[in-house]
Amino acid sequence: MKSVLIINGPNIKQIGVRETGIYGSQNIDDYFVKLKHDMTSINFNVRYINAEADITAAIHNSSKDYVAVIINPGAYTHSSLAIADAVSSVAIPVIEVHVSNINTRSFYRRTSYLSEVCMGTITGFGLASYKLALQYILESQSYTNS
Repeated sequence: MKSVLIINGPNIKQIGVRETGIYGSQNIDDYFVKLKHDMTSINFNVRYINAEADITAAIHNSSKDYVAVIINPGAYTHSSLAIADAVSSVAIPVIEVHVSNINTRSFYRRTSYLSEVCMGTITGFGLASYKLALQYILESQSYTNS
C-alpha cells in the first residue's frame, strides 16, 4: 500500500496550544494518532517542517515514496512562491489544507500562493480538514494500492 505525505509548516505543531479560539484545543499529534487508528485503509506520514527550503525539498522528493501530498504550509501560504513552484514541479496530487478558514481571517491571510497550483484546497473544518483530504485521496483515482 502506498502512502501519503502530510507536510505541516511553521507553527502547525503548536495546534492545540496556540490560539485555541482559532485552531481549537485538540493536540495535533493526538489527532493524527487517532486518525491513523480510524483510517487503516490508507498510510500517511506526518512531518512538521519549519524551514521553507526543507518543505520544498520534501515536495521535490515526495513522488519517490508517496502517491499524494497534503500540505498545511502555515504562514508560507501567503508568502512562498518557492513552495508553490515546488508543488508545480511534481506529478502527484497536492492538496492544500488549513485548520482555520483563511478566507474569514485578516486580509493578508486570504491570499494563498498555493491554491492555484494545488489539486484543491480544504479550509476551515478544523483538524478534520486533514481527514477530508485523506478521504478524497482514498476515494479518488489518485490513490492506488500498487
